[in-house]
Amino acid sequence: MKGDRRPFLPGSLGLAAGAATTALLTRPQYHVIRRRERSRVAILSARSYSENLEQILRHGLELFHLDIRGKSVLLKPNLVDYIPGNHINTHPLLVSAAAECFRRLGAKTVLVGEGPGNQRDTELVLCESGMADQLRQQKVGFVDLNRDELVERPLLANYTGMESLWLPRTILSSDFVVSMPKVKTHHWSGVTLSMKNMFGVVPGAKYGWPKNILHWKGIDRSILDICATVPVHFVIADAIVAMEGNGPLNGNPRPLNRIVLADDPVAADATCARLMGLDPEKITHIRTGAQFLGNSSNAAIDQVAEPVQGPEIPFELVPEFAYLRASPMSENSL
Repeated sequence: MKGDRRPFLPGSLGLAAGAATTALLTRPQYHVIRRRERSRVAILSARSYSENLEQILRHGLELFHLDIRGKSVLLKPNLVDYIPGNHINTHPLLVSAAAECFRRLGAKTVLVGEGPGNQRDTELVLCESGMADQLRQQKVGFVDLNRDELVERPLLANYTGMESLWLPRTILSSDFVVSMPKVKTHHWSGVTLSMKNMFGVVPGAKYGWPKNILHWKGIDRSILDICATVPVHFVIADAIVAMEGNGPLNGNPRPLNRIVLADDPVAADATCARLMGLDPEKITHIRTGAQFLGNSSNAAIDQVAEPVQGPEIPFELVPEFAYLRASPMSENSL
């Protein structure tokens, strides 16, 4: 199958998508409901990547009573590109710790899979980020989702207007998919968290870089269609060192010293937004996703570890998204 190589114009696309998003997301366009009655989130303290992350994760996972014995687990980190000194990617030590935890829980197999959106040379990103060394030490396999065998899958939501996507067989055949985002701001979608992280399952070899079709159809709309069609069963979000400002590549590091675990990607993203000092109800794909993909309201989320405590100073955002900051009097404020 030939990849899509049409030119990508980020500035004009961002403006066009933003203007059309509100109107297109005002009515339900989904064919599946994944939202449960209640969701569970655990905020865990982790002061650095040098701590015993496996022990921290193991204690956090115990709060969810997961039964993954005999299941195939796929860990989907955020692995976009490598820029020295920039905290762009999910940290390799956290991915390695998660792999070992799921093995100890009795998983049949644990794989790491990602389709980098910015860098076409996946092996280069793996090596330069340190991910390759960690996976080799842990004897964990890696699947390049940009170049995996593809299966055409009907979309279970229709916000983009597309009827189907060609998706990697590995992600579709996995029993338990774990989204492992790096908590970051984003200059086109406001934030990039566990739901936006699923852009990496759309193969660049088929749809272009940086996943061009998703930008043409609208980022928020694409997030909803992908997450409706490829369920996220669990979230482990890397907020030990997050990113603020001009993310997802060129922002500034912002330590939060937290790992966020959740059994619901909407609840995970709403919680991460609150930890960033943002209002999840102002973030289009979180607000709309709460209709059918999960829970964003505090009233429907059980915080089973630390309580949500937002920062004194909200995360820096590009000017176009300054309105995402939480209002002190908001119903969903911190």
